[in-house]
Amino acid sequence: QASEISVLHCFSFRGGAEFLFDGVKKHQVTLPSQPEPWDIRNLLQWIKQNLLKERPELFLQGESVRPGILVLINDSDWELMGELDYQLQDQDNVLFISTLHGG
Repeated sequence: QASEISVLHCFSFRGGAEFLFDGVKKHQVTLPSQPEPWDIRNLLQWIKQNLLKERPELFLQGESVRPGILVLINDSDWELMGELDYQLQDQDNVLFISTLHGG
């Protein structure tokens, strides 16, 4: 099989972050093939263009997630995985948890 095969990923949003995505907490996504591997930096832009429904400033800041949003890749803190440079693998689970709670 060619390496061009798209891979399936699961993205989850919790802690209030799901409200920016029409209240949907879990998304099963097949990312389109592209010449270079998908990394979190590319993924965040794809999420912004394809999944994010409102108020992107509450989820993204610059090319990364806003401070206060935890990112777990397969249940590990993304800071241990290379953050934006982490290259997605087939079947990765990426979980975004907002720790910001407005009053």
